[in-house]
Amino acid sequence: MSNTDTRPEEIHCRTEDLPIRDPLRPRVEIITSREVPLGGPRAMPVRRTLPQRQRSLIGAWCFVDHYGPDDVSRTGGMDVAPHPHTGLQTVSWLFTGEIEHRDSHGVHAMVRPGELNLMTGGHGICHSEVSTSATTTLHGVQLWVALPDAHRDAPRDFQHHVPPVVRVPGAEVKVFLGSLAGEESPVTTYTPLLGAEIVLDPAASITLDVDPSFEHGVLVDTGTVALFGTVLTRAALGYTGTGVPALELTNTTDEPARIVLLGGTPLGEEIVMWWNFVGRDHDEIVAYRDAWERGCDRFGRVSGYTGRVERLPAPPLPQARIRPRRNPPTADPNCPTQDPA
Repeated sequence: MSNTDTRPEEIHCRTEDLPIRDPLRPRVEIITSREVPLGGPRAMPVRRTLPQRQRSLIGAWCFVDHYGPDDVSRTGGMDVAPHPHTGLQTVSWLFTGEIEHRDSHGVHAMVRPGELNLMTGGHGICHSEVSTSATTTLHGVQLWVALPDAHRDAPRDFQHHVPPVVRVPGAEVKVFLGSLAGEESPVTTYTPLLGAEIVLDPAASITLDVDPSFEHGVLVDTGTVALFGTVLTRAALGYTGTGVPALELTNTTDEPARIVLLGGTPLGEEIVMWWNFVGRDHDEIVAYRDAWERGCDRFGRVSGYTGRVERLPAPPLPQARIRPRRNPPTADPNCPTQDPA
């Protein structure tokens, strides 16, 4: 998914692990969402919880958009023209609806409820996303994972996985990344990660054993859920730092409640995010933008997209640098870094 902000902030992200005084009753930080428009002639709204000034990373998770249920007859649904990515993996997860995905790796795939689509755009990739004509309601999350420095030039890749439903007392769990509740996803990531959809039974309380080296985020999709007694309402994300061996979750309503659980070891690196690029400094972002605007081979081409515009142009760059130059890109000044053979 694209960050379609016309004036995206350049965000300097770093690991900030929340100190844990009592691992059995840790402090929960609540991150509220902000609404931003996304695609479509009438702009489908999405709720963004990461990145925020309050917190920019949970493990290597660096971007969390939550959207719907969206009536596509009213908003026009999703129609995001080809746009670029660097230094990240995109994770698409739907609750309702269907999205057609095309990318410059040659992949043409459908994103469907309960099916993970993970795209790697380390060195560079571009893709389009369009809700299908059969879709009446669109509802899901779009997530980004920052690639660590050793793998941030990883080649283009695409993985698809349909996780089974795992029943635990009080809930149903689908593990799309990492391992939880005895289930392990086969999908490749470059840092230790956890991603799972959990539907809690009405008024149920559950305790899930988790990796204490992870920090975790609980995003509420439907209902109201308490994390260690801290109440999280719809679209809020609750964060706990490392050192916690188990998560206590309670559905405070008499209806099923759905959450998305994200986790990972702290990235331990500083990154710069702007528009759809993840880099390490301002100069890299400038080079990535220039490569996209010049149509360089770094990002390739998407075949088969028939939207209103051929590709999304990059927004204007910010007026100021956020950090002194550290590791300038080694690239041809006219066409930064060609596609690897």
